[in-house]
Amino acid sequence: MFDRENQMLGMTTVRNIRQGHSAKFPVVGSISSAYHTIGNEILGTQVQHAEKVINVDDMLISHAFIGEIDELKSEYSVRSTYSKEMGFALARTVDKHLINLVVHGSQASATISGVTQGGKDLIDADADTNATSLIDSIFECIQVLDEKDIPSSERYILVRPDQYYQLCNVDKLVSRDFSNNNGDFGKGTVVSIGGVPVIKSNSAVDAFTTQSAVTGENNTYAHDGQNHVAVIFHKSGVGSVKLKDMIIEQTWDSRRLGTLLTARLAIGSAYLRPEACAAIKTA
Repeated sequence: MFDRENQMLGMTTVRNIRQGHSAKFPVVGSISSAYHTIGNEILGTQVQHAEKVINVDDMLISHAFIGEIDELKSEYSVRSTYSKEMGFALARTVDKHLINLVVHGSQASATISGVTQGGKDLIDADADTNATSLIDSIFECIQVLDEKDIPSSERYILVRPDQYYQLCNVDKLVSRDFSNNNGDFGKGTVVSIGGVPVIKSNSAVDAFTTQSAVTGENNTYAHDGQNHVAVIFHKSGVGSVKLKDMIIEQTWDSRRLGTLLTARLAIGSAYLRPEACAAIKTA
């Protein structure tokens, strides 16, 4: 359930570590080119570097308790259902954090001043209700990524279900007169805009709200996202360090005469490249 429901983790840069409390991710400046003058010594361009440290958050857990008498009296098994729900809960939390970080990246300045670039934070007053306006804003964000030399592959557009189904009603996206096999009005699907895949995420409903910091978070996820409608980003924009992959266990508790189900993982995330993050908001 975690693998099926989690969308964002595979669309970001993930590094696995065996031990430790953080990991460093390199941020490398660009290298210029020039014509060589005969006889001149080639010294090698000095490349500027920076580091982005991502901390591992406290163990993220989901748990449930099944009393023995309740399980004996039940006419159906609930363990598999509970396990799926726990995986779903962990997936939604991780997704929400990663979406938050794309928003953070879109509002951040350059990591290396004068070398790299900042994010794109675009205001479109009616993007939440006007699909045509939203499409125009998405194209503007895609253009900005192009102009910042962000790779055209492994880009993603992520929206809430509300905006996704509005996009499904736009002829230019789903009609064969405009786009070949780009969507289906009857099935309620749209594939891409400007060559970038469109992802429908219910986690964005939670992410696009005002959130406060929570105890156990060792990275900054809290933000004011209540006016956000969509995020456009490249895989390199957000990074995650994973100390322990998801594991689920069941333990008999003789003191309480029941089984404790636990699901847990240790992971932390932060934005890496602001120039690879863009967001659209109404205000």
